[in-house]
Amino acid sequence: MKTTSYYPVVMTGDVAGTAAFYERHFGFQPLFVSDWYVHLQSRDDASVNLAVLDGSHATIPEVARGRVSGLILNFEVEDPDAVYRKVEAAGLPILLPLRDEAFGQRHFITADPNGVLIDVIRPIPPSAEFADLYAEEALPRPPTGTTDAQA
Repeated sequence: MKTTSYYPVVMTGDVAGTAAFYERHFGFQPLFVSDWYVHLQSRDDASVNLAVLDGSHATIPEVARGRVSGLILNFEVEDPDAVYRKVEAAGLPILLPLRDEAFGQRHFITADPNGVLIDVIRPIPPSAEFADLYAEEALPRPPTGTTDAQA
């Protein structure tokens, strides 16, 4: 199978409000807008897409209709500290404060109006304990021009 696109679809009862949340706080722009579906694309990277769908719409099999639950959206960013300050200033919930993890992430977690968790991440070099768990090509490295201590 050759995949040409892949993106999550958040099922909700408030399509417009959820789309506006991602536009306002995470830099998305609408590419298609209806009352039951909005397709969003990152203003910074056309390969980053997200859709919002009315969870009761007829295109959803009846058995699966409803609202999203148990979902975490990971946004890898260059500067999670800046995003953290912006999210905090906007009054969004901070469910996990900004911190470095031994497994190789600097991150924090907030949530959208539906309770979808949003994990804002920058990969960082992991501790020796976790480094061996990575495939070589996936091992987070310090940003170019920095040392591990600066990252």
